[in-house]
Amino acid sequence: MRIDGERGFVLHRYPYGETSLLVEAFTYAFGRVGLVARGVRRAGKAFAGAHLRPFQPLLLSWSGRGELGTLVRAEAPEGAIELEGNAVWWAFYINELVLRLLHRHEAHADLYVAYDEALRALAASGCREEVLRIFEKRLLAGLGYGLALRRDARSGEPVEPQTDYRYLVDEGPIAGGDGREGLKVKGATLIALAQEAFTDGDQLREAKVLLRGALAVLLGDKPLHTRSLLRSIQARV
Repeated sequence: MRIDGERGFVLHRYPYGETSLLVEAFTYAFGRVGLVARGVRRAGKAFAGAHLRPFQPLLLSWSGRGELGTLVRAEAPEGAIELEGNAVWWAFYINELVLRLLHRHEAHADLYVAYDEALRALAASGCREEVLRIFEKRLLAGLGYGLALRRDARSGEPVEPQTDYRYLVDEGPIAGGDGREGLKVKGATLIALAQEAFTDGDQLREAKVLLRGALAVLLGDKPLHTRSLLRSIQARV
């Protein structure tokens, strides 16, 4: 099998043997793929190794049918997405989520679009936190674990902005639920997340707790490296 000019991004790369790289890429039509870039670490070998870095939009060509393909060509149709400050770490956090939660060779075209939009929004926005919350929400939906945000899970009534809810990850929001179950969240936050339009910091904080709780079910006990690293850096500032 030969794939030519597939849109993609490098999520991560690792040394592979003495002279090659193993590239984990996220592509539009094929989802996450593992590609061996042979010989790119050899002195004097040009290939397209300079392009094989995160946040660089690429056109990837590869061959092979197994778990790992062989990268044939990597072209950069445009410049790298320029990220600064915390936006760099937040983009690596997004990369780690994709690596951890997407299986190889499962197409997620909508998630690819959401990923591309998130990177460009981080570059353009001066690192707005809502970019992360929106991507986390879209990631859960793309994986089949979308959050119920518009109606009370038990009464079926529309979510009211001034009402306090308890959110059960496997069920949804419940007005006046038992205070010992679920995560406390205001209706206004659920509506803001559904509309992807936050109006204040309280909504962002509640959305962060809610989304992290939902993602934890999928991530399991292994912590995210980027999240721990960012906390460590911020503690030293």
